[in-house]
Amino acid sequence: MSVSYRQPGVVLTDRRFTVPLDHHDPSGETIELYAREAVASDKAHQDLPWLVYLQGGPGFGANRFIGRPAWLGRALKEFRVLLLDQRGTGASTPANRQTLPLRGGPAEQADYLAHFRADAIVRDCEAIRPQVTGGAPWTVLGQSFGGFCTVAYLSLAPEGVHTALITGGLPSLDAHADDVYRAAYPRVERKVAAHYARYPQDVERARRIADHLLTHDVVLPTGYRLTVEAFQSLGILLGGSEGSHRLHFLLEDAFVRTPGGHELSDDFQEQVQGLLSYAGHPLYALVHEAIYGRGTRPTAWSAERVRAEFPRFDAAKALAGDEPLMFTGESVHPWMFDCDPALRPLRETAELLAARTDWTPLYDPARLAANEVPAAAAVYHDDMYVDTGHALATARAIRGLRTWVTDEFEHDGVRAGGPRVLDRLLALARDEA
Repeated sequence: MSVSYRQPGVVLTDRRFTVPLDHHDPSGETIELYAREAVASDKAHQDLPWLVYLQGGPGFGANRFIGRPAWLGRALKEFRVLLLDQRGTGASTPANRQTLPLRGGPAEQADYLAHFRADAIVRDCEAIRPQVTGGAPWTVLGQSFGGFCTVAYLSLAPEGVHTALITGGLPSLDAHADDVYRAAYPRVERKVAAHYARYPQDVERARRIADHLLTHDVVLPTGYRLTVEAFQSLGILLGGSEGSHRLHFLLEDAFVRTPGGHELSDDFQEQVQGLLSYAGHPLYALVHEAIYGRGTRPTAWSAERVRAEFPRFDAAKALAGDEPLMFTGESVHPWMFDCDPALRPLRETAELLAARTDWTPLYDPARLAANEVPAAAAVYHDDMYVDTGHALATARAIRGLRTWVTDEFEHDGVRAGGPRVLDRLLALARDEA
């Protein structure tokens, strides 16, 4: 039974749906999806077109908004919005260290998680769309990985899409994970250099913390092992609009003087474990590289292998000389499954996914080349998470897609830009700009 309730300016309704785990076996096992419907209070009884929001990640539930912030306020001027928790995330049937053992051992868990890529998410959307819209196509807004899903939607079921809007999420149509990370590490270097140019005092602070971690065994209160590689992965912050500032404030008071000498402060450790733990989104670690899976070629811990081609990211070598410590970005590594107690029980499952050689195609270049769905994409000029070159090549491959290339925003532009990003994309898709 649906339950409705109110927040300032908006009426919300909880929606639940049952879909097949494997859409190629519709009579087989099912899972549950959760979504939150949102409509402006003064339009609650109007017959409005629908917009479905596909969150970034993979592995994150949809935003839990309070009221009408960011892009949502703009959307509610003309749409009913469905904030979908993609399969395995949020309040949908969960997939984590507590629930995955219900599947059986690591092999069964890996087979189960192979159904959690963009193609399955698109088919979920198509399965629930008739229940939501009465069969009418809807506008799809995809952020980051949600944009990957939107491109898959245009490939697999364009008849379900009225308008496609993508922010920071145009994937390469043919790149292997290795190609993705070879393009990513130089972008990360640029972001780190920009951070140190803004906050030069952080060069010595980061080196001091890294040196401490190389010479001490630091275990955070949750049981997370804070290694130097884990510390470097805090560079993921640098892909967001406020990330450089957040990283700076984190580094500035990392140490406290104790009777036994200087140690990492409780405050620093508390903040770090909140940033590094995958307890709330384990799917991100498990299937992150799988979203780039292509045919019979395994991903094989691509980010870790490719990192070795960029020696500046070797912390020990940087500290042995006078180089600044390089932070890393949006990547998943096998050591994460040793450091994080939320991931440790899933290490073998992750290894099997990394070795998998039966990935089905996610995108249809021929269908995209014949696309007739109005579409627009925001491409952030030096996006740390999604390569601009790959994004623009894909934009050229999708017939009729209009792009807005901007350096005004980072990867989180749809949030940080308030209503402006969605407003611009709608105008482009409607040929009003």
